[in-house]
Amino acid sequence: MNFKLIETKRLLLKGLSPEDMTEIFERNLKPKIMTILGHRSEADYEKEYQKYKNGYASYNRSFLLFLLVDKSSDKIIGRCGLHNWNTDHLRAEIGYVMEDENYQKQGLMGEAVEAIIDYGFKFLNLHRIEALVGKENIPSLRLMEKNNFIREGVLREHYYVAGKFEDSILFSKLREEYLNEKK
Repeated sequence: MNFKLIETKRLLLKGLSPEDMTEIFERNLKPKIMTILGHRSEADYEKEYQKYKNGYASYNRSFLLFLLVDKSSDKIIGRCGLHNWNTDHLRAEIGYVMEDENYQKQGLMGEAVEAIIDYGFKFLNLHRIEALVGKENIPSLRLMEKNNFIREGVLREHYYVAGKFEDSILFSKLREEYLNEKK
């Protein structure tokens, strides 16, 4: 396994490609897989296993998943990464989840998101990073604002969650905007 590593003040981000994920599933037994990927339940494992079984990447799309590791405890506390990475068009969608509630509201996801944005523009040569956020997801809406993403519009009834369709707000950040912020 060849982790891509990003270090922030409080986190170590361990990046996994589709090839890395395939290797994890092909070379390890379930208990070890759950440990490597920080799964907290059988359901977490099954969800990941289905992704593996159905294939992680397709024609011109890939992803880079980062496990968020708290430096002080060496515990996997969440995930952040770039998915729907369209290599032909140099764009990807950022996604994230804090899986351990004890680490919420401490600014850790903001730290991770900023590092992933930097990585996407600097090392993956992305032109555009997108985010789709539920209109009721206040913490994510604040993250978009903090990172100067531009609100582009609403995708009506875009996600099917808990038996109903929900809207998504589409945000983006372009490479030029990122570079101007770094001046």
